[in-house]
Amino acid sequence: MSRRRQASRRPAQKDGKYQSVLVARLVNTVMFSGKKSTAQRIVYGAFETLSEKNPASNPVEILQRAVDNAKPRIETKPRRVGGATYQVPLEVPSDRQAALALRWIVDFADARKGTPMAAALAAEIMEAFQGQGGAIRKRDDVHKMAQANKAFAHFRW
Repeated sequence: MSRRRQASRRPAQKDGKYQSVLVARLVNTVMFSGKKSTAQRIVYGAFETLSEKNPASNPVEILQRAVDNAKPRIETKPRRVGGATYQVPLEVPSDRQAALALRWIVDFADARKGTPMAAALAAEIMEAFQGQGGAIRKRDDVHKMAQANKAFAHFRW
């Protein structure tokens, strides 16, 4: 970590097709080895699948609700105090909440073997939208861990 100054945050770029910052972040999360066009093809294919299954609703709104459902409100961070390491529960900043939710959705979609990534991503987004699936389980596990370590909350600084 640099000792000189904090790096300034660049303004978030909007997605070309849906004009959404969230979709652009999803594309960047799916992207592997700098292959953005492949990641865009996967995400747009997932959105087409979502719009076929739910013709009345907008796939960007479904993604927004899915990410809101998967966002962790509190997490634990290790703090070293007097030779012992404690898991201290801390509130999660909003930018990190969205990043974790997107990462969990993409990771659990990638873990679905035997299906194309676009179909797996669409299924995972739909499950998170409905309040179930791997990303929601992960969020609940993070919340349980924070709840179990509530006794160490006085170590936060």
